[in-house]
Amino acid sequence: MRTPVTLIAGLDPAANARLADQLHRPGTALVHHNLREITSGVVRRRLRLGHRDETVTLELAHGCVSCTLREDLLPLLRRLAGMPEVDRIVVRLDESMEPEPVCWAIENVLVGDRTVSEFVEIEAVCATVDRASWLDDATGDDTLAERGRQASPEDERTVAQVALSQVEFADVLVLSGTPADTWQAMRTAAVLDRVAPAALRVELGEPLPAVPPDARRGEVTDMHGPLLRGEPPLHPDCGIAVLLFTARRPFHPARLHEAIDVLLDGVVRTRGRAWVASQPERALWIESAGGGLGVGDAGPWLAATEGPAWEDVSPERRALASLRWDPEFGDRAQELVVVTDRATPEEVSGALRGALLTDEELAAGPDAWHAYPDPFGSWAEVNAGEEVS
Repeated sequence: MRTPVTLIAGLDPAANARLADQLHRPGTALVHHNLREITSGVVRRRLRLGHRDETVTLELAHGCVSCTLREDLLPLLRRLAGMPEVDRIVVRLDESMEPEPVCWAIENVLVGDRTVSEFVEIEAVCATVDRASWLDDATGDDTLAERGRQASPEDERTVAQVALSQVEFADVLVLSGTPADTWQAMRTAAVLDRVAPAALRVELGEPLPAVPPDARRGEVTDMHGPLLRGEPPLHPDCGIAVLLFTARRPFHPARLHEAIDVLLDGVVRTRGRAWVASQPERALWIESAGGGLGVGDAGPWLAATEGPAWEDVSPERRALASLRWDPEFGDRAQELVVVTDRATPEEVSGALRGALLTDEELAAGPDAWHAYPDPFGSWAEVNAGEEVS
């Protein structure tokens, strides 16, 4: 029987600590890695188990989250799972950490000759949300470096990227803090309704609700799967709206590069797949959050020359591909979900549609498309095989 693990994420260290204390009980091992000195190669790990409460200073050759996971957290989880006095593990993540890469590492990274998922299972992912500050963080331009929260010397993520990734991946949102006014409270709720519609919500200090069987529980994002998890409201509320942008023709790479700034002005969140004419074999994954933007490689289309076999992909991906299959282009298509704030869905949609190939360009065919200058070529090459989070 595998040992259940609960992850705690969130930008507010005080709320995270309080939730961890709430979940700490006999038989529970509570683990916390403090990354505030990681740029100097130092991580402080605290372990609480029964009457034991110890803090260890770890010195890493390369100060980064990946090294912390590989060299300490994953081996520690395996050891704790093998201890008879441990029946549950709670991992309080550093404020700069996103839970999805941690879950991916548990499922895929070998410790010795086995993955840690053979010894533990994700019981729930919780994210704390400070209603006094979360909305400003999720729509702002500050970088983690500007807040002194970098997870490595090369960490260029924005606070907004982390804030949204944490809540989107959570099974339970634990709410704290008092919003400045009713309008801020309503807008925060409207954003959460649209970026994390399936997550349960509870006030900090209240008992955590039981996570339903169909909850995410650490399931890593399928970049070719459904983009809307749960059932987010599609009507505007407090100026917050959802745009599902779809198209069955490719983007012109240069025009997309010019238009993509529309996702950084008055937009809370963007996630989805893009088909760029000059790169017919692979999908681009586009994410924006507040003032941060990431473009990466989402892997080959099913219709690509070296695309995956149908039986090797998820049933959800097969179903989506079947519904939109084109005799010439297969499953290639645009599909982006955009949560807007000050911008309107019409403005965003208009800018993106202007970046699509015209009828004349579409008729010119793939040979002509290959010759288009492609500003995304180096981005996709750099991010090939990496997760964008």
